[in-house]
Amino acid sequence: MKILITAPYFQPVPLKYSDILNQHHIEFDMFDVEEKCFESDLIPIIHKYDGVIAGDDQFTSAVFEKAIKLKVISKWGTGIDSIDLKSAKKHGVKVLNTADAFIRPVAETVFGYILSFARNIHIQNTLMKKGKWEKVESISLSESSLGVIGLGSIGKEVLRFGKAFGMELYGYDIREISTEYIKETGTKMVSKDTLLSNSDFVSLHCVLNKTTKHIIGAEDFNLMKSNAVLINTARGPLINELDLIKAINSKTIFGAGLDVFEKEPLDPQNPLRWMDNVLLTPHNSNSAPSVREYVHENTVNNLLTGLGVI
Repeated sequence: MKILITAPYFQPVPLKYSDILNQHHIEFDMFDVEEKCFESDLIPIIHKYDGVIAGDDQFTSAVFEKAIKLKVISKWGTGIDSIDLKSAKKHGVKVLNTADAFIRPVAETVFGYILSFARNIHIQNTLMKKGKWEKVESISLSESSLGVIGLGSIGKEVLRFGKAFGMELYGYDIREISTEYIKETGTKMVSKDTLLSNSDFVSLHCVLNKTTKHIIGAEDFNLMKSNAVLINTARGPLINELDLIKAINSKTIFGAGLDVFEKEPLDPQNPLRWMDNVLLTPHNSNSAPSVREYVHENTVNNLLTGLGVI
């Protein structure tokens, strides 16, 4: 059997697992990828492989049509929105992932953004390095409100962090959230519009699908406070990026903390790169050695399970 490795985070480590792969007579190829494979990358080669250790690659119906040997896609990490699940099922391909892998590091990243904006750390750092001694007015988180859209495992953890800082908490989800959790955190479950109009910080934690794409756009920015900061560590297309740029430039909202983008890697000419009140990281909020090691191991186990060798 032969597998393809496209997941960028896994590519430095496959030799660590060579013994177990050899034990099951599994060969592997690695695709030279910066962030993800596109449909055009996969269509010419996918027919050769029984399995894939995948990142956020575009597994479309056209790819599955060519995947004549494929038994399993073992997704490194959690998100599987780039995979056409209906086509996978139609062609008998199992799609396995590591659910809830990055709860803590992502929640910590969100609060890295929140603390930087609340205390104006990034602004004062820039001023200091320009030779200035200027004290910028800041706020305490206990005086601030936090709204979370999407109360999955990560969204819930973010709200727990917010409670620890004494923030006023708002939540929005299309699913019913347990009364136990609401009591635990003191979160007020409200409509999306109410959340946007009342929150100083808004953090997105939705899955990406047809109904959540551009869940935040021009109309939503108009509802938000002028001092509001939007944070996205989930999926880039949840936000209409052009509308975000306009909203910040027009001072409709104050700023944003972004780990994900509509197009990744982020275009070198994207205006977000030059905006002082936008904090950017390169889709790296899952970074934590122990967590990644766990995901590596589970990804290999999922692969072997999907291939039917364990």
